[in-house]
Amino acid sequence: MQFQYQTRGTCARGITFELEDGKVKNVRFEGGCSGNTQGVARLVEGLTVEQVQEKLAGIRCGFKSTSCPDQLAKAVAAAAKQVSEG
Repeated sequence: MQFQYQTRGTCARGITFELEDGKVKNVRFEGGCSGNTQGVARLVEGLTVEQVQEKLAGIRCGFKSTSCPDQLAKAVAAAAKQVSEG
């Protein structure tokens, strides 16, 4: 199932990804630092929602209270919640 998430507090404006059997697939950031967001997207490919949250939640970008990886952790958590609520 495909999800779209509007980021907050980052250069990236949004994240599109899929959840398939609890695993994150096909992550695409809209905007942001291209090399960094491509790297993050490839590194999380096939990881579970829990693994993504464990690795990325709480990462900050400079003086900002969040980052693109942190926003991805929030996005997959929100998507998993939406799936579990039916």
